[in-house]
Amino acid sequence: MYRAYSLLLFLVFALYAPWYYLRTRFFRRDRVYFRERLALGFAPDEGDRPGIWIHAVSVGEVLSLQHFIRELKRRHPEWKLFLSTLTNAGFRVAREKVRDVDRIFFVPLDFRRPVRRVLQALRPRVLVLAESEFWPNLLRETARSGCRVLVVNGRISQTSFKRYSELKPVARRILAPVSRFLVQTELDRERLAELGIPPEAIEVAGNLKAEVRLPDLTPGDLDALRSGIGLGHGRPVLVAGSTRKGEEERLLRAFAASRRERPDQLLILAPRQVERADEVANLARDLGLRTVRRTEISAGVAAGGWDVLILDTIGELAPFYALSAAAFVGGSLVPWGGHNILEPAFYGKPVFFGPHMKNFAALAEVFLKAEAARIVKTDGDLAAMFLAAGEGTLVEMGKRARLVLESLAGATDRAIEAVEKMMSAR
Repeated sequence: MYRAYSLLLFLVFALYAPWYYLRTRFFRRDRVYFRERLALGFAPDEGDRPGIWIHAVSVGEVLSLQHFIRELKRRHPEWKLFLSTLTNAGFRVAREKVRDVDRIFFVPLDFRRPVRRVLQALRPRVLVLAESEFWPNLLRETARSGCRVLVVNGRISQTSFKRYSELKPVARRILAPVSRFLVQTELDRERLAELGIPPEAIEVAGNLKAEVRLPDLTPGDLDALRSGIGLGHGRPVLVAGSTRKGEEERLLRAFAASRRERPDQLLILAPRQVERADEVANLARDLGLRTVRRTEISAGVAAGGWDVLILDTIGELAPFYALSAAAFVGGSLVPWGGHNILEPAFYGKPVFFGPHMKNFAALAEVFLKAEAARIVKTDGDLAAMFLAAGEGTLVEMGKRARLVLESLAGATDRAIEAVEKMMSAR
């Protein structure tokens, strides 16, 4: 099975690599990192302190692990922590945001030799995988090396479960090297058990993303942020974060319509893919809205006021939620599966999202039941969302959002306890 998988992966890589190189290098104007992804010249770790390899796919997973990594380092400074990511954006955010690791690198492509090079260089005792990164060769080679595998914040989406169920014996074999699964919900536990994972290897531990730790911004910090983007006091602003193609036009039309009744309100819009910033800005300008990009303000290019600010930077969204009267979380008006609703909740902001929240279904349900969030489906719902920003009922809704977030604590402690048991059992 593994030979067939490796051959298929090689063929896919050979076909995909040229297109990936052209798209990344010339369209996105980014580095490709093929050498790093093949672990060529991967330097061995010096010293004999025990090490833990932590893997996070991209930006969202990196940010969700920040508190876990910080606490792990605080409790066990004698351990070395290594962090890998899959995407370029995740790598950049990891280097910028995560200070408590000894090394940050790209996870090797899932061929045996690159994986072995990394394992031989780092000699980790435990591999911690975030959410659902189940690469067959990575899991197999890690277990063969004597390193134990722990999944934290685990989740099995309906799509993944259906795919695994169709090849249940194969899925069971791929997942067999995992020593323990810490999953987000009871449904995730049931799905893993149905795939043949021993029940004693699965624990419902909650969601690490629910223990988000963001800067506690002072009034002075918020004033400086307002001043930096030319935002006056008293003007209601809604932040639409992590939006996807197909959402921005609907949001902008509803915003433009609502300004006929509330001409003082503003919109900060953060597309999930920053390379789409020009496209989104043009949509806003076509509606007659004064529009600037965040980088234009930072560079001193933009002058005067704005109706719509396009956030075209990475890792800066959370502080803007703190400025908002309300927040819309994208990836939810289109069938993408939604994005993280917890950052605006951390700052006590009312949260709105569309009907497509399957990636965060359990969290969304908790917030909706507590009346700490609302679903918007129609264009009328979107217009009402803009018109309601700043109202007293939404202020109370934001307070409930913060209380719900605080009630979800505990996942970090459970994850660290699992790591400690694995390290002591070595």
